[in-house]
Amino acid sequence: MQTPSSKAGYFFAAGAVLIWSGFVLVSRIGGTSVLNAFDITALRFGAASLVLLPVWWFWKRVPLFNTKVLSLALSGGIAYSVTVYFAFKHAPAAHGAVLISGLLPFFVPLMAWVILHEPLRRNLRFALPVIGLGMICLGMDIFARTENTLPGDLLLVASSLLWALYTILAKRSGLGAWETAIGSALLASLIYLPVYVLLLPKAIMVAPLQDIILQAFYQGVVVAVIAMLFFMAAMTRLGPTRLGACMAMVPAVAGISASLILGEVLDTWLLCGLLLTSAGAWLGARG
Repeated sequence: MQTPSSKAGYFFAAGAVLIWSGFVLVSRIGGTSVLNAFDITALRFGAASLVLLPVWWFWKRVPLFNTKVLSLALSGGIAYSVTVYFAFKHAPAAHGAVLISGLLPFFVPLMAWVILHEPLRRNLRFALPVIGLGMICLGMDIFARTENTLPGDLLLVASSLLWALYTILAKRSGLGAWETAIGSALLASLIYLPVYVLLLPKAIMVAPLQDIILQAFYQGVVVAVIAMLFFMAAMTRLGPTRLGACMAMVPAVAGISASLILGEVLDTWLLCGLLLTSAGAWLGARG
């Protein structure tokens, strides 16, 4: 019988799954808009800093200028954001569902083995073949398409690697979830926004206002702040194993939503890829 705490945990986990699935869709919407990847990254950090700066000032004075926070700001902040938004200029949302969330259960323990010298978990022996089958199905879908999505797909794989690196660096830093989110977002804003304003190409001045508001609010507030709160609340109530199993639903939810909401073609190969990578992610999340 589920306790009230576990029921609340599954509620927060469902919220995190929906937000992370929505990230794929909203990023693809941004990728097909006038906005370029540098614009969306600036909107993400600008909106996040407006929300998190008061939190830093009045509650959590996280030290910003040190190598731990710098590594987080550069990896999971600037590098990940620019790479993933460039990827969605060339690849559909369903491919992002497979290649970002679906590969994380492989890339995170791989990074932990390389950086932290942690042994690879035994359950990966079952998860990796399933994820591999999902990748084969995705490959069949890629080569069956008339448009060339391969550059975007390669950037999506790089995005997953960068997020896995960020995850392990956050673990090694010893910072809490709030400290990690606040420190990395604010320092990334301090580094990136002046460079964006002075040096990087922009299309934001000719973009429709609704596109700007959507990307700023969803990327900077919903993903950077609200998703973190949901994830933390679910973690405390469910623990990492059950939460990881819930988050394994993201590839399937995001991919199917891309078909229903964005009208992307969901053929048999792509559907099999989504379901297999979700199953592999679930196996990889088990303790």
